[in-house]
Amino acid sequence: MGGLPVPGRRRRLGWGWLFQDKMFAVWILDFILAFGLGIVFQYFAIAPMRGLGLRKGLTEALKADAASITSWQVGMYGAMALVQLLLFPALFGGRAPVDSPEFWFAMQWAMLLGFATAYPVNWLLIRAGIKERM
Repeated sequence: MGGLPVPGRRRRLGWGWLFQDKMFAVWILDFILAFGLGIVFQYFAIAPMRGLGLRKGLTEALKADAASITSWQVGMYGAMALVQLLLFPALFGGRAPVDSPEFWFAMQWAMLLGFATAYPVNWLLIRAGIKERM
């Protein structure tokens, strides 16, 4: 998953010019997709419930989910960075490939850490009335 880009390949999302490691470029794409989908899902939950139009609904969805999604991703990516860059190389001599059980086992723990970093943010957003209780 890591390493230098192959010469002649197009460089996307910072891979090759910003990041020498493909993993970080992939995380940018993952973050953009998660952020976009989260806002869309939040819009379809908030807009009908509050009777909002498109513009106001998207604004409210953005306020409700931007910090939440970002805090989740910080926890999850932070955990995966520690596992992929420190733990797996020390224990197994390298990173776990994305299609391996070891990677997905680590991802389950990373998602729990994402939950742990997002929980206080969501609690504050609900308390402030920005986000709805479930």
